[in-house]
Amino acid sequence: MPFRYVPRALEPAFRRAAHEFPAVVLTGPRQSGKTTLLTRLFGTTCRYVSLEPPDVRAAAAADPRGFLDLYPPPVIIDEVQYAPALLPYIKERIDARRSRAGQYLLTGSQNLLLMANVSESLAGRAAILRLLPLAQRELAGQPNRPLPWERKARRAGRRRPSLRSLWQSFLRGGYPELAVDPRRNASLWHASYVQTYLERDVRALRQIGDLTLFQAFLRALAARSGQLLNLTDLARDLGVAVNTGKAWLSVLEATFQVRILRPYFANVGKRLVKTPKVYFTDVGTLCYLAGLRDPTHAASGPMGGVIFETAVLAEIVKALANRGEEPQVYFWRTATGTEVDFVVETGRDLVPIEVKLSATPRPPMAAGILAFHSALGAKAAPGYVIHPGDTRLPLAPRVTALPFDEL
Repeated sequence: MPFRYVPRALEPAFRRAAHEFPAVVLTGPRQSGKTTLLTRLFGTTCRYVSLEPPDVRAAAAADPRGFLDLYPPPVIIDEVQYAPALLPYIKERIDARRSRAGQYLLTGSQNLLLMANVSESLAGRAAILRLLPLAQRELAGQPNRPLPWERKARRAGRRRPSLRSLWQSFLRGGYPELAVDPRRNASLWHASYVQTYLERDVRALRQIGDLTLFQAFLRALAARSGQLLNLTDLARDLGVAVNTGKAWLSVLEATFQVRILRPYFANVGKRLVKTPKVYFTDVGTLCYLAGLRDPTHAASGPMGGVIFETAVLAEIVKALANRGEEPQVYFWRTATGTEVDFVVETGRDLVPIEVKLSATPRPPMAAGILAFHSALGAKAAPGYVIHPGDTRLPLAPRVTALPFDEL
């Protein structure tokens, strides 16, 4: 069966960037569909070359000008982080024809190294976009559906997935190969993905001798997903230095495997020093690392709440990132423990979002949002309680319960 292409929400933003900038850099985790997106949009008008094969990489490093002569613009250069020496020469060619847009379309899956080189060589010449795994809205054929607080009216009703099929989709995750092909074995795919990721990206970014210990760190982090992260305790449990744990966490963030969520404070400096939470980018990766294989066990087990939180956060972050925006998402927590799971900063105000695993929303579920409204005053927008059921109803003044599929 041929691979089914799912239209991506990022397509309009990417086309716009390619018409405005000489270069566009597309980042994101491995296997999120970067190459497929570019070849789908520009495959008939651009040459294509991947720097992943060692011989191609070596040729680019040995003779950058000669390599670029072989692949003149417009060109798609895949996995450009493997040959960062190309970037100054790409800059040279862009500057010779600065007014021409869409000359170089670049992809990369290692944010830390790639962005440092792009910032140094292509500042002002390149738009930077991010492609994450498939969102539920993309799989539902509504890639550019607005978020609830951006809609003036309720969406027209449609058939909602059953709870079992919803949790089955969480177990599989959003990577295109799995999400669009139900025949693929999810456990085998994720096992291969993690192993490949360990061998390629982790060793490229850090000199990690014991990959088994790093894999234990990954699983321990999955078990603490959605909690306040105490790296000292985590490092002690694994028998590694705290600085090692910090370095490994930076690798996971740089390769788009996790998202670090910081507490909301009006004082930006406080956000940076207070204890964060960590969520996995892909809910399927989280389920795999937690050892979950059955949707019923996933939904009813101790990880059910954080799995659902991860799915909600992923949907919000993807919806914003797919427009070319940097998602501003935090959590809110008081000294007495009152908490709101997610706070989305829209530029004008703050949208509080609570995530509840129960499919039967009740007024007490709005307590955290009401406390947030009281504390933040006019900056606080109407809030939402997201749940896995099919009921939409008001829970309190300016608080609405919303089914997950209406995100």
